[in-house]
Amino acid sequence: KIASMAESLRQVAALPDPEGKVLYAFTREDGLRIENRTVPFGTILIIYESRPDVTIEAAATAFKAGNRILLKGGKEARHTNLQLAALWREALVEEHIDENYITYLDLSHDETQRLIRENSRHIDLIIPRGGEGLIRFVRENTSIPLLISGRGNNFLFADRDCDWRMVIDIVLNGKSRVSVCNALDKVLIDEQLPDISAKLATLMDALTEKGIHVTGDAAVHRLYPAITQETDAGVLSQEFLSPRLYIATASDTQDAIETINRYSGGHSAAIVTNRGEQADAFMQQVDCAAVYQNASTRFTDGGQFGVGAEIAISTQKLHFRGPLGAQELVTNKWFVYGNGHTRI
Repeated sequence: KIASMAESLRQVAALPDPEGKVLYAFTREDGLRIENRTVPFGTILIIYESRPDVTIEAAATAFKAGNRILLKGGKEARHTNLQLAALWREALVEEHIDENYITYLDLSHDETQRLIRENSRHIDLIIPRGGEGLIRFVRENTSIPLLISGRGNNFLFADRDCDWRMVIDIVLNGKSRVSVCNALDKVLIDEQLPDISAKLATLMDALTEKGIHVTGDAAVHRLYPAITQETDAGVLSQEFLSPRLYIATASDTQDAIETINRYSGGHSAAIVTNRGEQADAFMQQVDCAAVYQNASTRFTDGGQFGVGAEIAISTQKLHFRGPLGAQELVTNKWFVYGNGHTRI
């Protein structure tokens, strides 16, 4: 894990500088020069749970984009986070950079609540990275702009014309790490899939061998009774974060799209199909940050997407969706150059 954190730093260091890019430039007939450039957000607070690697990756990402970052990790990794933050500050001092660019906030729950309510540190953006409880806590206690790193609850749809071996491989990969936000939780199967009962049996065998607990809707249970019928009416909305998978049928691609848009977390969704038209419809209409054709949702990750270490995976439409790397942690600003110009 330490080697992985070190490699993430090297990847971020090798990325182009996101600050100062000219997005638009225009010179008026009267000589007034107008440019729109990328600039840092300013001060970013990230509140996160458990994982100390966020202390490295979040700080690297924000720092690369020219931001100051405040880190508030969970109590579970307090000692590790404090040591990692100390290494950050030591490195900044060695390079003659203001050590306050990266600050770890060793605060209690009440102190954190007071900070985000009063904004005593002049925070420009908060990124809550964790479960729904953490996100709710931040939303209810601040008026500071937020970038939400939302829940997963990712879906896969197996079309009636698909490579079933591919479906099994992608589903197994989607459950290879169960506690991450890009894990797979739900599988929808086209009810017109040929030999559907036999194919459910092969999928069930593969999942059982990996220790995955599988339940299904009434139709799936009828087709293959070894799959227990799910009794929890709210299962479609749940992010499992555990070795658990739910399988249901869909009447067609449009039915699958509507189900995903209603119940998923807006993170990632995949279709496995040999039909290009169905894949195009799925990928255009599913309202998720990342959509996949014949590939695993586990690829939704900054490193896998080529943006380097990520500060979060956003499920919002503003200001950016998906893995938030250094290139996404900037905003824009207009620079106008004149020579005594006045507007008539």
